[in-house]
Amino acid sequence: MELSKVWISLLLIVITVIGSISGYVSAASEESESKEFVYEKAASILSTIDPSVVLAKVDANEEQNKVLSSEFEIRGFPTLKILRYGGSVVQEYKGPRDADGIVSYLKKQSGPASFEIKSPEDASSVVDADKILVVGVFPEFSGEKFENFTTLAERLRADYDFGHTLDAKLLPRGDSSASGPLVRLFKPFDELFADFQEFDVDALVKFVEETSTPTVTLFNKDPKHHPFVIKFFNSPNAKAMLFLNFASEQFDAFKSKYHEVAALYKGKDLSFLMGDIEASQGAFQYFGLKEEQVPLIIIQTNDGGKYLKPNVEPDQVASWVKDFKDGNVQSYKKSEPIPEANNEPVKVVVADTFQDLVFNSGKNVLLEFYAPWCGHCKKLAPILDEVALSFENDADVLIAKIDATANDIPQDTFEVKGYPTLYFRSATGNLLQYDGDRTKQDMIDFIQKNRATVAKQESRKEEL
Repeated sequence: MELSKVWISLLLIVITVIGSISGYVSAASEESESKEFVYEKAASILSTIDPSVVLAKVDANEEQNKVLSSEFEIRGFPTLKILRYGGSVVQEYKGPRDADGIVSYLKKQSGPASFEIKSPEDASSVVDADKILVVGVFPEFSGEKFENFTTLAERLRADYDFGHTLDAKLLPRGDSSASGPLVRLFKPFDELFADFQEFDVDALVKFVEETSTPTVTLFNKDPKHHPFVIKFFNSPNAKAMLFLNFASEQFDAFKSKYHEVAALYKGKDLSFLMGDIEASQGAFQYFGLKEEQVPLIIIQTNDGGKYLKPNVEPDQVASWVKDFKDGNVQSYKKSEPIPEANNEPVKVVVADTFQDLVFNSGKNVLLEFYAPWCGHCKKLAPILDEVALSFENDADVLIAKIDATANDIPQDTFEVKGYPTLYFRSATGNLLQYDGDRTKQDMIDFIQKNRATVAKQESRKEEL
């Protein structure tokens, strides 16, 4: 499928795969293959509109499509991308995942990027108390500043709603006498609106992205907060998350103190979220947290590092965040308990034993990264047992497995995009990903071949 040859007004491409990796952030946007009919229904409706919108799909498991997966930086499945102008503009799809929602969202995406506000009624129809709206106020709809605003709207239309007007008096908040040019962003939090008068496109993008982020993002079961939660987790910043019971007597104290700290670090590469324990079970599972640790604050950095303060008090938040910024907090590692007995053919690795069993064992290690719910992993399990039994009396070979959903893994060493993923680490530290057939003999041959290579290298070193 050569996307460069597709020239249509709008294309929604669905990247799918059999078996996927799911994390806390992405879990809410994943669907099973049983929902494929949703996309088929939406595609049928969208093909009838003018201009038509094409909905296509790509199976990332197919060898010829792996280049596309790499080109579009696919990290989870299913992933939906919007392609415009023959594929020269690519945007994330951030709309609903039901058929009617897909149709409604893409109809809007195929129309003008910005809506002209001509009356108070027009303003009322687009200014939503729960959403972001970006409005350009201009003395006339022409000139470089208006064109730059149009470019901004086109670039960010998948994330925000845009409007433009000749009369600021039509807008519900802000200086009604302003004649522009200016950009006014309406938001449902903090100071409720913000104005900006620099019209460089990159400066406009930065203004919209930064201003549309709450000082503290709230995460509970109220759906109006969900778009901002998604934005929080998509941010390139390190992420500070305070989890507590929103119904507790301490909530107001925590909210006040936490907001003070968040305001202090705003614009300093650290974003803040408050999560209600009732809505945060996915987070607790993902981070390996326990309810008895609440109230707790956890910070996750871009390199995968995690820093935890359990049973925190409101007055401790500011000092602990400062300690983190100063580099005085030790990292936290999610790990299953170390097995009391580890005498099965395939040895169990957890985060707390990873160094000893994989990196420092001095053995040739074939390690499976698996997920308990993964059907392909369950199919591989008896085969991996047979491989392990074949090397049972070989002290230099270790066949092992780790539940990658319950343990932190060295992300700078192992790239795990789906399950099962297998790596072979030789006794001398050579690292190879196994991508051969998942049969007993193929896996044994792979180990023997790479192990034999290692042995020859060691022998040459000794001779020299």
